[in-house]
Amino acid sequence: MKDQQALLARREFLGTSALTTAAFTIVPRHVLGGPGYVSPSDKLNIACVGVNGKGYSDMASVGAENIVALCDVDEALMAETLYYTKKDNLPHDDMIQRAPKYRDFRKMLEQEKSIDAITVSTPDHTHAVIALTAMRMGKHAFVQKPLTQTVQEARLMAKVAKEMKLVTQMGNQAHASEEARLINEWIWDGAIGEVTEVHTWTNRPIWPQNIPRPPELPALPSTLDWDLWLGPAPMRPYHPAYAPFNWRGWWDFGTGALGDMGAHIIDQPYWALELGLPDTIQASSTPFNDETYPQASKVHYHFPGRGKKPAVDFTWYDGGLLPLRPDDLEPGRRLGNESGGVIFVGTKGKLMCGALAESPRLIPETKMKEYKLPPKTMPRSPGAAEEWIAGIKNGTPTMSNFEYAAKLTEMMLLGNIAIRMAHKNTALKYDSAKMAFTNMPEANQYLTREYRAGWNLPV
Repeated sequence: MKDQQALLARREFLGTSALTTAAFTIVPRHVLGGPGYVSPSDKLNIACVGVNGKGYSDMASVGAENIVALCDVDEALMAETLYYTKKDNLPHDDMIQRAPKYRDFRKMLEQEKSIDAITVSTPDHTHAVIALTAMRMGKHAFVQKPLTQTVQEARLMAKVAKEMKLVTQMGNQAHASEEARLINEWIWDGAIGEVTEVHTWTNRPIWPQNIPRPPELPALPSTLDWDLWLGPAPMRPYHPAYAPFNWRGWWDFGTGALGDMGAHIIDQPYWALELGLPDTIQASSTPFNDETYPQASKVHYHFPGRGKKPAVDFTWYDGGLLPLRPDDLEPGRRLGNESGGVIFVGTKGKLMCGALAESPRLIPETKMKEYKLPPKTMPRSPGAAEEWIAGIKNGTPTMSNFEYAAKLTEMMLLGNIAIRMAHKNTALKYDSAKMAFTNMPEANQYLTREYRAGWNLPV
């Protein structure tokens, strides 16, 4: 499985990196000045934490800068990554091979004084502790989706980024796509009127869920530092059911299908409709236990009106569940694409796209052919990582910065809490200003979590 995931990540990078290039204005350092300022003519010193699987493509995407350190808790996965950087003829492979290698990100940050910025491509449960440690040291941060595992962590990430004046980006790469901007422009142009209803779905999970904790005690691989892999999570014996891949389905380590793909699929309507946070959330699901997420779930959110924008009813489906087919969708035409999709329902029509905002179209197709496309008014992105690097160098905005990404992540995580509380058969009422559920106080425990000794967050 790890070889398959690494291969997919490599193909993703090699297939898309050529599509995006960033153009920077070269300005002498003495003109812009300022302590610690990195001019566009200089290369950043970047450290990468988690370098296998998705970490491979994240590392490769910043490879035009100076990669000054690599960190992974598994020496075998580190060696696999180094093998493929050479095999794939990755640009700047010599620099990657020479970079100091670490298991513990804390030692890396302590010893490598030149680090300007950090990428974090680790399991969800370690995102916050790694990123916040670096951010408190003044390092800019690129963190894979979902931003964090709890609401409290997400809010803290946004707060620290603002306080420290750091350039940040969450790795939901579709946010940087051309299709995402087209959808925004069409929605804002009034192509389907006022949107009052949204349906989003995914083909995930593609890993086991609703399974018990494994009873076996297999030997710990000599290459893996299991204590570092667990990080802030509760202690439990090593098992390949958790690492290196299937951690997404476990409550202790991942955020399930909603946290994995919601950062891509939910992101598009969340952005286009400027949704903010919901006031009620209710979920239903197939059976699950205290160890893993359910095999399938459905989460309904209600967002109140925002200024002149109407209230929105928003539904998420996973595990093979799908929304009803719109009456005006042509017979035989699939919903979204094989990975999932979005349907916007407006007062004047509907818009559908695949997962990652792919292939947006008004439906039925006759409406699309009649529609006069609006001018392109949004700035186009060179790519998620390129956008982040440009932001550090010349102050241009990053569109999935932690201020935005924390709220998107909070919405997703509220859905997971609703799944945990589904047995109560009551909609959760959420006061976002207080970060609290007002009608079910027992649900508030899931807005944060306990951290294993020695792993408290650097607040």
